[in-house]
Amino acid sequence: PELLTAGFDRSPGGFDLSDDGETIYFTAADAGRSRVFSVRASGGEVSMLDSESRGVYAGIRAAGGQLVARWECSAAPAEVVRVNPEGGHDALSAFNSARIVGVDMPAFREFWFESSKGRRIHSWLALPPGFDEKKKYPLVLQIHGGPFSSSMDAGHVRWDALLLAAPGYVVLMTDYTGSVGYGEQFSRNIVGDPLKTPGEEVVEAANAAIEQFSFIDGDRQAATGASYGGHLINWLQGTTDHFKALVGHAGLVDLEGQYSSSDVIYHRELMNGGPPWGDSPVWKEQSPSSYADRFSTPILLTIGEKDYRVPVNQTIAAWSYVQRQQVPGRLLVFHDANHWIMKGEEARYFWQEVHAFLAQYL
Repeated sequence: PELLTAGFDRSPGGFDLSDDGETIYFTAADAGRSRVFSVRASGGEVSMLDSESRGVYAGIRAAGGQLVARWECSAAPAEVVRVNPEGGHDALSAFNSARIVGVDMPAFREFWFESSKGRRIHSWLALPPGFDEKKKYPLVLQIHGGPFSSSMDAGHVRWDALLLAAPGYVVLMTDYTGSVGYGEQFSRNIVGDPLKTPGEEVVEAANAAIEQFSFIDGDRQAATGASYGGHLINWLQGTTDHFKALVGHAGLVDLEGQYSSSDVIYHRELMNGGPPWGDSPVWKEQSPSSYADRFSTPILLTIGEKDYRVPVNQTIAAWSYVQRQQVPGRLLVFHDANHWIMKGEEARYFWQEVHAFLAQYL
């Protein structure tokens, strides 16, 4: 085998070979988008087809001298498109175009800021329907999972920013340290620092957004997150009183408890500097449970009982700390759900509860 993209500081996704066998086309995450790239099959420089592209390309296929992919963005659900080598694309399907007629889906806005550690951090803003630049809107953070993923310029079947924004919120999605699409080192910077710096950065992103956008009401802020985003929600619960309300789904509250009961273990040793019985201080210093005496922000906790990635015991433990500290809260356990709430009616109920909880405090 010969490495073709060793000098390319992004992670290639799906790929295909041109008809003549000379060019490989592939997709890769880049600053909150999934873009199309090419490289000679014999090796050489990687080229980006369109440096201005929005949205997410996936399932790239080369056939008959054409390049075809699936594409979606924050303002448009997925369609099949023909990708133009000189940039842009032409829609080949119309599966969803009729379904979104009359649905107000504003495209995400984006901004960058420099964190307290001197890192350039990228964020998206999702706007509510009927958005008015002259009005003031509460700010709700939507913290992505992973942590080795990113907030993309697209919808999400499990945790949708526009659905979260629908009652009248501006939703902030920040690609904190550890996110992908910003180079290998940016992702690796989270090793040995699994929660502290990302937690600081999402709060700094909120402050930067408030400073930059006059339509955000800085006095009304909440934070939500799922999976690793749920880990950060519990971390914020113990380390800041910045928010009026928190919503956490499938989040760990104790690093050692998560290590010993999750379906994946070894990478947690890498992230935390060794096993829990070693000499790494991370296990205690960056475990939300170490700061349970500071829990004070009203919180909605949700979990699927069949979740093996973040087992239900972590959410029950978080709920126990919240109750012990007499913090206003609500606990929802979905008995048939795994790591995500996927059944239609259960998802509807979940969103009704989330919106009702946020409305109570914002």
